[in-house]
Amino acid sequence: MFDQLDLDDALCAAMVNMGFTAPTTIQSLAIPKALEGQDLMASAPTGTGKTLAFLLPACQYLLDFPRSEPGTARILILSPTRELALQIHEQAKAVTANTALTCGVITGGINYGTDKETLSQNLDILVATPGRLFEHIEKESADCRDIEWLILDEADRMLDMGFSGIVNQIAAEARWRKQTLLFSATLEGKGLRQFARDIMEEPAEINAEVSRKEKAKILQWYHLADDAAHKYALLKHILSEQITTAIVFVKTRERLQQLKDQLMRDGYDLCYLQGEMPQDRRNAAMAKFRSGEAPILVATDVAARGIDVQNVSHVINYDLPRTADVYLHRIGRTGRAGAKGTAISLVEAHDFAMMGKIARYTKDVIKARVIDGLRPQHKAPKVQKKPKNKKTTAKKAKRTKR
Repeated sequence: MFDQLDLDDALCAAMVNMGFTAPTTIQSLAIPKALEGQDLMASAPTGTGKTLAFLLPACQYLLDFPRSEPGTARILILSPTRELALQIHEQAKAVTANTALTCGVITGGINYGTDKETLSQNLDILVATPGRLFEHIEKESADCRDIEWLILDEADRMLDMGFSGIVNQIAAEARWRKQTLLFSATLEGKGLRQFARDIMEEPAEINAEVSRKEKAKILQWYHLADDAAHKYALLKHILSEQITTAIVFVKTRERLQQLKDQLMRDGYDLCYLQGEMPQDRRNAAMAKFRSGEAPILVATDVAARGIDVQNVSHVINYDLPRTADVYLHRIGRTGRAGAKGTAISLVEAHDFAMMGKIARYTKDVIKARVIDGLRPQHKAPKVQKKPKNKKTTAKKAKRTKR
């Protein structure tokens, strides 16, 4: 139970109001460690409650050590994407609903006047995307001297998006902080380790092995598609017969425009999400999807991380991603918090090699299925093995002779 984590009654009541009865594995491990006052690196699979794992101890700290006079934010949470920042802000408001703590958010795509209004308030928690916050730091419209906790969410994604330099500069601006928390889907990789060494002091490390109850139950399979027309026919069949809500992923904005126009012409209610889209339109699209007004969301990989929509029944990879790790983040939009979900990939011959890479990366057996009346006319292509490096082969032969 949350009260066993030494959390304030106001925060425990907020958990009840939000529908949570007991902490998840990552929450049980991270909250006590964070409250001990040391830096923390934590990882857990997507959809297992990482956001509350840093919001709850941050709020508890603010309640334990109330400020003596109004000022700028004491807790800074950096998020790689606008959508994730807005979701964290919503959760922060829900967690602090029974307290006097105040929360604000600034992201790209929002009017600078709105940002200045947020930054001029008496704030306890600020959620921000790194690029927009750093713009305000450079213009001297944001001050990080009062920051006591710096929290980095989806840190691996920040590195992927090229934010390491900016985050380092923001960390330098907040150099008087007492604590740094880093949360990520994985703590693997030299880049992330070096990034952590640059901004953290001897962090404790948590790798949460989730319980069976929390683990995503995602059924995965793929359909072979002969060509673009066959692939679209497969998608229409799946959307018409099998889903309640679905996110359909495509590779590029051009592909998104083409597919959403086709689907809308065929009478499907949908919304869409892509990069370089005005923030008000992004917010409107997500509101339609969350409410069920548009049960299909067509998206590029801008939506693959951080979007937390309850009860997404299906993720459909209309285009396979370019890398296997992106596949894992895509399918993590379904089967959240122990719920069941389905991930279906539509695979043309030129994409078939990627299915092998995905299976090896995820350690899942992903089998082909067929739909009567839409069976592929061609068999799966044979994946060519890479030729062995001649030098490596020669070295092995020498070692064998010895």
